[in-house]
Amino acid sequence: MRQRPRDDSRGILDPGRLLREVRFRRHLPAESLRQWVEHYWLIDWTLHTPFEQRIVPHPAVNVVFQHDSGDSDDGSDDRPESGEVAGVGRDLFRITLTGTGRVCGVQFRPGGFHAFWRHPVAELTGHRLPLPTGRLTRPDEPVCAGTDDDRRHALDTLLSSWAPEPDPLAEEVIRLAEAIRTDRTVLRVDDFAARHELPVRRLQRLFVEYVGVGPKWVIRRYRLQEAAEQAVGGPPRWADLAADLGYSDQAHLVRDFTAVAGVSPAAYARSVR
Repeated sequence: MRQRPRDDSRGILDPGRLLREVRFRRHLPAESLRQWVEHYWLIDWTLHTPFEQRIVPHPAVNVVFQHDSGDSDDGSDDRPESGEVAGVGRDLFRITLTGTGRVCGVQFRPGGFHAFWRHPVAELTGHRLPLPTGRLTRPDEPVCAGTDDDRRHALDTLLSSWAPEPDPLAEEVIRLAEAIRTDRTVLRVDDFAARHELPVRRLQRLFVEYVGVGPKWVIRRYRLQEAAEQAVGGPPRWADLAADLGYSDQAHLVRDFTAVAGVSPAAYARSVR
């Protein structure tokens, strides 16, 4: 079981600018929730000019609470805390932050949200639904209040109240998705299925039911996030990287990257420098 949250920047486009503009940090949930939850992510900001952040979504469901005062510096435009369930996003996610505010998010492990939702997770793919949503009730008190420990405790209490149910199939899918994320040699669904002694169709059904997208999409998304992360450290040899990530040629990588990130790999590498 992980003892500290991940410290990579996968999925965050221009992570250096994010860290300059806002306070961003990750925390682990209570140990009893870690089999389903990747981490909590907290963002606080006080901005004099609007800031747009772009995210290449993970193959994961997020529950997000936000409290902000819009463009008001003194909080006079204070708004109530909002909460939503965000299914796996297929497209680039953009959000513009203004004024003063804070966000508390829960990123579930791919396959982990099924224990709380208890329906096919594909029903949520591409959608953002306000809480309460079915059996996922709203918290009694604001989540984005107090210290980091206060917020972590509020999220632990809320998720525990949703009474997640262990499921051997969910555990299997979580392990498989983690193998895809951590092993960059995973490039093809048929090879991955054979490696784990699973029929391809069963693997596809499990991922759609528990993750919300198919295994091919998960493989490609993790490899594209890798490409973006490598670009932050300096422009790689794109042809070599394309081959390493399982693309037939550099042009294919460029097309996929541009479709997801909104800019070509070379343009992105220049922008973050």
